[in-house]
Amino acid sequence: MKNIQKIMLPLNGTSNAEAALATGLLFARQFGGHISALHVRADSRDVAPLAGEGLSGAMVEEMMSAAEREGARRALAVREIFDRFTASNGVTVTGPIPPFHGNPIGTATASFVTMTGREHEVVTFRARLSDVTVVPHPDSGEEVSSSETLHAILFDSGRPVVIAPRQPPATAGRRICIAWNGTSEATAALHHILPWVSEAEAVRILYSGDYQRRGPEARHAAEYLAIHGVDADLVEFSNPEETVGAALLAACRAFNADMLAMGAYSHSRLRQLILGGVTRHVLENAELPVLMSR
Repeated sequence: MKNIQKIMLPLNGTSNAEAALATGLLFARQFGGHISALHVRADSRDVAPLAGEGLSGAMVEEMMSAAEREGARRALAVREIFDRFTASNGVTVTGPIPPFHGNPIGTATASFVTMTGREHEVVTFRARLSDVTVVPHPDSGEEVSSSETLHAILFDSGRPVVIAPRQPPATAGRRICIAWNGTSEATAALHHILPWVSEAEAVRILYSGDYQRRGPEARHAAEYLAIHGVDADLVEFSNPEETVGAALLAACRAFNADMLAMGAYSHSRLRQLILGGVTRHVLENAELPVLMSR
């Protein structure tokens, strides 16, 4: 069964775009799927309410024109990256809906669509009808909007999100770690990672007393995977000199993992953003694709 067929890939800018495309292509070829690349241009009319008082109509018009020019420049740059990537990797570019039901395993198709609107809304709505969304790594600075979009997808799409690393990965989904703490978020990640673990070479469930919450224990998660024909080993990770997030990533490196699945934001989003936490540390420091679910 081809569980992963539509891989949405929002491209806001050029930063980390190629690594995200490479991650999406690994998944698409693994399942014979389709990469649905999306670029959302901001509506220049949204600039007017931000202009503030004291500005003449001509000044507002110039701000809108400048926003339109910047939007066109960014859209062109993103499309050039997409075209260059698909051409160099032998990926057939089609319309948003490929003219057949799936691709042979080992191959992939891709499409590119530009839409106008609020990025976090457009991407989230389209993510709801995708099997997985792969997002470029949300670096701080120029990609702030990408991070905002990531939060929106996690909270409102109901679908899994894979955060691509900063550098294109050589493999993804062959050696998988699952971070388990008994929460509903971890449970969602466990369900969403099933297509990958079903074909993985090795699977490891990572747990820690400092990470565990009220809910099923790690051995119960292993039993669930076993029913699905997946043999996963259990390893407790901890390091008193590191945070939970750092210890988790260290355990992934020790396993030579090329993918991590975990629940996101076990506490409130506001608390996570202010105090940090496991989710934020992994987002900022992971060097492998990370599947997150809410």
